[in-house]
Amino acid sequence: MLKVLSCSSMPRSYFLQPKACLALQKDVIHMHAVTGRCTKVARNINMERLRNNYLFPEISARELEHIKKYPNAEVISLGIGDTTEPIPDLIASAMSDYARSLSTPEGYKGYGDEQGNKALRKAIAQTFYRDLAVKDTEVFVSDGSQCDISRVQMLLGSDVTIAVQDPSFPAYIDSSVIIGQAGDFQYNSGKYRNIEYMKCGPQNHFFPDLSNTLRTDIIFFCSPNNPTGHAASREQLEQLVEFAKENGSIIVYDSAYAAYITDESPRSIYEIPGAREVAIEVSSFSKSAGFTGVRLGWTVVPDELLYSNGFPVGHDFNRIICTCFNGASNIAQAGGLACLSPEGVSAMFSVVDYYKENAQILLDTFASLGLKTHGGVNAPYVWVHFPGKRSWDVFNEILGKTNIITVPGSGFGPGGEEFIRVTAFGHRQTILEASTRLKSLFP
Repeated sequence: MLKVLSCSSMPRSYFLQPKACLALQKDVIHMHAVTGRCTKVARNINMERLRNNYLFPEISARELEHIKKYPNAEVISLGIGDTTEPIPDLIASAMSDYARSLSTPEGYKGYGDEQGNKALRKAIAQTFYRDLAVKDTEVFVSDGSQCDISRVQMLLGSDVTIAVQDPSFPAYIDSSVIIGQAGDFQYNSGKYRNIEYMKCGPQNHFFPDLSNTLRTDIIFFCSPNNPTGHAASREQLEQLVEFAKENGSIIVYDSAYAAYITDESPRSIYEIPGAREVAIEVSSFSKSAGFTGVRLGWTVVPDELLYSNGFPVGHDFNRIICTCFNGASNIAQAGGLACLSPEGVSAMFSVVDYYKENAQILLDTFASLGLKTHGGVNAPYVWVHFPGKRSWDVFNEILGKTNIITVPGSGFGPGGEEFIRVTAFGHRQTILEASTRLKSLFP
């Protein structure tokens, strides 16, 4: 009988060795040649360039494999950054009320504006960008920032050059590969040929040396950063905006974790003078309102942002939205409006504070073990250093000995080697239990 390979049944070596990756592709091709009739359509060459399985499904596959091997294990996930606490009642009630109203002639509504509910666009502009000159017509409501990253990539096309922080959220790189910007993967360096990797580590305060950074058309930049948890300072972002202006580049700024900023670090790129001429900002309700399953976010494209020929970028993004998207769920947008009421904002930040308390517990735990940590103050992620160790080895050791899921830093790029990312998303008792287990592993 022919065995079908799935993410969970693939040998782990396939995700680590280049020859094994090629062998896997041949196995899959052979499998489908045997079980189905081939069409005359060639596979998208860019899909073949993807190095391996997407990071987080791979971690889930390893978790399932561990549970299969140890069925009585009580696994704690501090890996994938999924929220755990209930959505505040007033926000959930707004969505349920809207959903119930759809069963009435008076309350039923079908398609909304592709760009989003006008009231929600206005509320986003007033709540998050009150003094930053962002207009409601520059706000495009979506089903989440990760979806918008791919839409921005579609907007930009395959001919642009890109730069990413190293380490960085995998979606920036994988979407660049799929659309054709990245070139071939270089196994000796762990990088794609046509991507400029901007090293961001403790040695440079998690901000790239722009004097040694090649000029690219697009700069993906996330702050507070996933995975390192670092929030860029005002001075750092001023340097970034000036760098983009000097080079005629566009910054794609991901502010999905802005609600976690505790200090004076900017929460939006538009706090920096001149940013409206060089930056798109994507953001989300996922990690502030617990909307990881509800799906609601937004992208800001300022009117001043222009292509080299003077054409407004926002006009093209509007066309992308109208072509590829019928608008965010009306039910989710009702929840978004509730989030941005005075009571909703207070409720959201109460949940954010809960996760920040979790982060402090984790920071204290690793500090007691003598391990160097970063992040965890302006973000729900703790970035833990294990000098001289490969991050997948640390992942495997922690999982095998404590039944705790983390994320290996190398999954975020070569700059993440020797680190693991630990999330503060979790029930308090779970975080405390994880703390106890970790202390037993590293006494």
